[in-house]
Amino acid sequence: MDTAITVIQVLLTLLFTSGGLTKLTLPYARFTKMPFQGWSNDFEPEHIRLIGVFEASAAVGMIVSLLLDSPTMLTPLVAVGMALVMAGAMATHLRRSEYLNMVGNLTWLGLALFVAYDKLVEFVV
Repeated sequence: MDTAITVIQVLLTLLFTSGGLTKLTLPYARFTKMPFQGWSNDFEPEHIRLIGVFEASAAVGMIVSLLLDSPTMLTPLVAVGMALVMAGAMATHLRRSEYLNMVGNLTWLGLALFVAYDKLVEFVV
């Protein structure tokens, strides 16, 4: 089970790193033209960068938690933060009737909550 959780943590880290860095490095005009990024037209450039900061911070937190040997509360907190970012993404896609995008968000949200639950149980027990 630990191997599966670690694989999911790595996948979440890769997803949030790529998403966060893309939002932070690409100019707003270019980012809004990318496929599946139509939602970004509803937000100001500063909001897109803030979402990128949240995603990159979550990725750093997950990397740090992977490198720590002792059980800490960092992993469940980071995973819940990732789930909250995905919940916000789902709300935006629901408002825009972009149901196909919501499937991916729901998948990542579920994986983040699965990691949070597993690590919280591990911490408590």
